[in-house]
Amino acid sequence: MFSHVMLGANDVAASKTFYDAVLGALGHKPGVMDPNGRCFYFTPSGIFALTPPIDGNPATHGNGSTVGFAAASPAEADAWHAAGVANGGETCEDPPGEREGSGLYLAYLRDPSGNKICALHRLG
Repeated sequence: MFSHVMLGANDVAASKTFYDAVLGALGHKPGVMDPNGRCFYFTPSGIFALTPPIDGNPATHGNGSTVGFAAASPAEADAWHAAGVANGGETCEDPPGEREGSGLYLAYLRDPSGNKICALHRLG
């Protein structure tokens, strides 16, 4: 359904360090910087990107917005969460775990620019 997701970042270098760690825990390669200071993560199913805002104003997180990343297992979601906390992210929401009755294992973080992200594994 989606071709790409792009998030604003106030410090793309710090965000790249963070996303290299969390996406690396999910088996993705490090991001690639372009001449415009943007960082791109290319996968067979789409592109995730980080950019300083084009209008020159500070990047802000979307209140109520979450970007979710697929995790192959609960252990992978836990590794994703641990990598994020160790690389400048902050835990948010409930601790990583199964959400009762949902069939989902979820882990939430805020990235260095305050964007809320999630690792999701579908149980069963």
